[in-house]
Amino acid sequence: QVQLVESGGGLVQAGGSLRLSCAASGSIGSFNSMDWYRQTPGKQREWVATITSGGTTNYADSVKGRFTISRDNAKNTVFLQMNSLKPEDTATYYCSGRTLGYTYWGQGTQVTVSS
Repeated sequence: QVQLVESGGGLVQAGGSLRLSCAASGSIGSFNSMDWYRQTPGKQREWVATITSGGTTNYADSVKGRFTISRDNAKNTVFLQMNSLKPEDTATYYCSGRTLGYTYWGQGTQVTVSS
């Protein structure tokens, strides 16, 4: 059973930056892809970014050009670099790892962007 642990959230002013980390207890190479999602109270979880095992990345339009997803296979860690943060980026951010038969989720890390 692989565990995913997010870190790096916090409070930042609009225009600032944060770097989220998602550390896996096992090899992230076992995942077909790894993703970041976010969720605010009362709303559905929203997809943010994906990085495949081959390194291909995709982003939601709302974060394209501001967020960058990357991975360090040696450290079994996926990152989300968030720049030019906006108040609407405030949410709990979750990482997930997808295999053919299952999706693993972390516990989430809170990001709050003040105006």
